Parts: sequence; structure tokens; C-alpha cells
Amino acid sequence: MRSSIGDVRLPDLEPFDGDLEDDAVLDGVELRGRDLTGSSATDARFLETAVVDCVLDDVALDHARFADCVLRDVRSHTLRAVGSTWRDVALSGCRLGAVQLSGAELQRVRVTGGKVDYLNLREARLTDVVLDGCVIGELDLVAASATRVTLLDCRVDRLDVTRATLDAVDLRGADLSGLDGLAHLRGAVISGDQLLGLAPLLAAHLGLRVVG
Repeated sequence: MRSSIGDVRLPDLEPFDGDLEDDAVLDGVELRGRDLTGSSATDARFLETAVVDCVLDDVALDHARFADCVLRDVRSHTLRAVGSTWRDVALSGCRLGAVQLSGAELQRVRVTGGKVDYLNLREARLTDVVLDGCVIGELDLVAASATRVTLLDCRVDRLDVTRATLDAVDLRGADLSGLDGLAHLRGAVISGDQLLGLAPLLAAHLGLRVVG
């Protein structure tokens, strides 16, 4: 069914015109062109489902589970999905403001294009995640666990890895403007140019005086 991370192939889907509800199960359906502002789908399950060209302002998805799903051209000023689970999910072209994914679990997820103002992944668990061509205002990985996470052709205005545990996190494809949690970068991969850019922060962290 899948040839790479986030390459999700869906079967023929049935249109879904109903409302999102807590504990709902959506299986093999497509939500297209819907304004779902203010909906609550806490503890809902989305299985082999596509969400296309939808507005998700102030939608509550706490502890929701997504498996084999596609989200494309989704828009939201605020989206809350605390403690949610995302497995084999592809997101593309999404325009998002503040996204609350603290304590979430992401496995085999690809995010392509789009923009996120604030992506809160505090205490989240990320495994085999790719961010490709994204613009992110703030990427918050405080106390997160990230394994095999790759950033490709991304711009990140501020990255915070304070107390994070990183394993094979490839940052070489990221244009990083600001970085917090320098002491917790162990396990990340950076380029030579990025190392030069981080030199002042490294010197300050080590208490070095650079003279001349």
C-alpha cells in the first residue's frame, strides 16, 4: 500500500457530508470543501480517510487517531490535537496557524509544502517523519523524542529542542534562523555551513571568549 514515508494510497472513497463528533469512526470517506469550524472530534478515529480543501478553525481533535489518511489544502488558525496519533499520514499544501500536538505520536508522516506559524510538538514522539518544503514560524520540540526525522528545503524561524531526545534527526535541509536548547542537539545531523552559523551560540554555551 505504501512505497515510502507518507506515500499513502487510498481506495475509492465515499463522500462524507455529516458532522464531526466525539468518538466517531470515519472509515473510507472523503471530506471535501467543508467548513468544520468549531467541531469536536475528540477520541475520533479516521481510517483511510481524505480531508481536502477544508477549514478546521478551532477544531478539537484531542486523542484522535489517524491511520492511512491524506490531508490536503487544509486551513486553520488554531487546531488542537493533544495526545493524538498519526500513522501513515500525508499532509500537503496546508496553511495553519497555531497547531497543538503536544504529547502526540507521529509515525511515518510526511508534510509537504504549506505553512505553520507555531507547531507545538512538546513531549511528542516522532518516528520516520519528513518535513519537505515547509515554512514554520516556530517548531517546538521541547522534551520531545524524535527518531529519523528529516527536514528538506524548509525554513524554520525558531527551533526549540530543549530537553529533547534526538536520534538521526537531519537538519541539513533547514534554514534555521533561531535555535533554543543547544545543549540537547546531540543526535542531530547538521551541515558545515550550519555549524559555522551556530558558532556564536556554541561559544556562548561553552563560555568561550572569542578574541581577534
